[in-house]
Amino acid sequence: MINKIGIIDLNPSLLSLIYMPETNRKIILVIILSIIVIGIIAIPLGNPKFIYRAIGLELTFIFIFLAILKGYTKIIYICVPIAAVVIIANTLAPQHVDIMLTFSKPLNAIVLIIGGYVLQTLLIYFSINYLYRTRSKSL
Repeated sequence: MINKIGIIDLNPSLLSLIYMPETNRKIILVIILSIIVIGIIAIPLGNPKFIYRAIGLELTFIFIFLAILKGYTKIIYICVPIAAVVIIANTLAPQHVDIMLTFSKPLNAIVLIIGGYVLQTLLIYFSINYLYRTRSKSL
């Protein structure tokens, strides 16, 4: 829009589309909540030998979700390494790779692909994006 003086006047909603750290924080919360839901589905389907590790990881995501919800955005820094570890661990586990490639257990394969790769990759992307945008704003 052009105001009466002839200077371009940006609508505040347009600015929020250009710079949207708050929106990215909400997207991160939705992604983490999705990871928690997928984890709740995955724990009973997984190997009982690793149930304590799975519950520990699930509690970590719950803690991160609650901390971000409370406004502690510095904890977003930890999302990137945790998501990377989950992706690497799923890739290095021969049973996981076999399930995903053969779809011998279709529900397990879908849960592994969505929860272990898709959502974790989205978490890495939006966490880095949020941190980059908030850091550039402060500089």
